[in-house]
Amino acid sequence: MTSHLCCSNYSSPLPELLVCLHTEGSLTALLEVKAGQPLRVERSFEGYRLLSLAQKKQLGMQGAALSRPRLAWVREVQLYGNDELPWVQAQSLFPLSSLQGSARRLQQLKSTPIGYVLFKRSRTLPNQRFIKHTVDGWQRQTLYNWYGRPLLISETFLPQFCEKQLDI
Repeated sequence: MTSHLCCSNYSSPLPELLVCLHTEGSLTALLEVKAGQPLRVERSFEGYRLLSLAQKKQLGMQGAALSRPRLAWVREVQLYGNDELPWVQAQSLFPLSSLQGSARRLQQLKSTPIGYVLFKRSRTLPNQRFIKHTVDGWQRQTLYNWYGRPLLISETFLPQFCEKQLDI
């Protein structure tokens, strides 16, 4: 894994949150241990969208591919632990070229946490990770190489998670 911690104008995340930001295996599994129960997934969007230039670059596209319109299957969800408020806001980007063969099931996740699928056969996956602070909280953006297919997943740890789970 390659990790880049962006902390400009913000203090570093607390050590407890760093564990979540840098976990190598399934974040779903880690959060379920913290919750003491399965995560509840609420979808806010699921469908096709054009990739932005920044997203294309994050997915490793280069040259002429950057100037061409590219569609992706986008899934935006909120993950709930054992609270009424969400812990994590997540966005998954699956370029259409990544949704071939058995990977098409990623379009049918509904309320299933993506970690159940991505980490079903392996505890870790090749990835590149970027960590930054956003207006909503600390975020990790991970570019996974899942069976040779690029997938970009952004997970933002919301204030409710930080306050209750990290005892801030």
